[in-house]
Amino acid sequence: MSGNEVAIIGGGVIGGGWAARFALMGWEVRIFDPDPDAARKIDAVMQGAARALPMLYEARMPERGAIRFCDSIAEAVAGARYIQESVPERLDLKKNVYQQVMAHSSPDAVLASSTSGFTPSQLQEGLALPAQLLVAHPFNPVYLLPLAELVPSTKTAPEAVEVAKEILTEIGMFPLHVRAEIDAHIADRFLEAVWREALWLVKDGVATTEEIDDAIRYGFGLRWAQMGLFETYRVAGGEAGMRHFMAQFGPALKWPWTRLMNVPDFTDELVDLISDQSDTQSGALSIRELERLRDDNLVAILRALKGQDAAAGALIAAHDARLRAPLEETVPLVTVRRIVPSDWVDVNGHMNEGRYGQVFSDASEELMAHVGADKAYIAAGHSYFTAETNIKYLAETLIAEEIFVETRVMLGEGKKLRLWHEMKRSADGALLASCDQFLLHVSLETRRSCPPLTPVAAAVERLAQAHRQS
Repeated sequence: MSGNEVAIIGGGVIGGGWAARFALMGWEVRIFDPDPDAARKIDAVMQGAARALPMLYEARMPERGAIRFCDSIAEAVAGARYIQESVPERLDLKKNVYQQVMAHSSPDAVLASSTSGFTPSQLQEGLALPAQLLVAHPFNPVYLLPLAELVPSTKTAPEAVEVAKEILTEIGMFPLHVRAEIDAHIADRFLEAVWREALWLVKDGVATTEEIDDAIRYGFGLRWAQMGLFETYRVAGGEAGMRHFMAQFGPALKWPWTRLMNVPDFTDELVDLISDQSDTQSGALSIRELERLRDDNLVAILRALKGQDAAAGALIAAHDARLRAPLEETVPLVTVRRIVPSDWVDVNGHMNEGRYGQVFSDASEELMAHVGADKAYIAAGHSYFTAETNIKYLAETLIAEEIFVETRVMLGEGKKLRLWHEMKRSADGALLASCDQFLLHVSLETRRSCPPLTPVAAAVERLAQAHRQS
């Protein structure tokens, strides 16, 4: 065993999302779900995840871990380091699962529940090994959204919390340590409040389901995606900050703006009203189509945040850096391996020509780092500048395709560097584009060309010689 085995108990939407994220991050996944249709459902989730998650990264993803369906909980949990329970929100069902898990798993394994509402103390009551158990509550789609609310109780072993943090961080998630037990944890309490108010707005005829969604997605939802609640309001206070905001808007808390303490009855009429409006709003698209639209939008938003090294994007950037491996000394060098993300595609459905330049620029950046002309070298006042490129577009490159770039050093003499890049499709090796790139070494102090420092010059000349001889 590799030591990276995870057991997923319950293969619904959340369990399938967990399975997909773990597998795509290189873990061996074993699933138990008595639903005879579980394999088909999880395969559909996996296809969406395999298409979307790699788009967030410039680094090559880990080798995908195998997913195996097991006939029993005992088979699924044997030898697993981490066990994620995602069965329906029934306390009796969950406790029955835990008893079976604890009877057949290692006492050192972490047992985490995806529950959105129960506290760990409620889940631990009557269990033989309560120290194993904590809550790791994710958000759908688990394979894209990084937050997991990590909630221990006083009975949870501190080591289990630390191991869970380490594992969740390893697969690119953000474990938010919730320090006090409370029903529905943190995030779902906000969602519940918004949901209750939305029900009243629909019931009272103030707004339709689509109008409410528009208010969120075109307004504060975009702010919350990057700044959260309190930071958003701090900015709203202007130069005077949060204190001014509180002084200005605090009295509004006494105004009858919401009906959060008065929940409408879930009558058949209200259910029909909301269901009909939702069908009108979104019924033209299948669930798979809506999921793909959601995933593409999330990828674009998260990649935008990544480019600014902000919020969830900073988390992805840091994880991307950890996934990067040094270049192997092959001839030619493979400088890029990646998936074409949704925000690189133009109206024709293929990769925008400007992105080819980015791919080849990324390839040269990787080569620069390989020869020592890295960030530290640039910070010390030296770099290579591109003087000329000639890109040839040879075939369409489509969204979610895996591509790689082979780079040859054609000239490496003094301050001159010439690179030949070929971008190819991973599936069949087809040549998609080529780039002839000429660079000059410069001093960042004078902004004029100059010879590179000796170690970099030697590394470039060594590569040029190796590539000429191949």
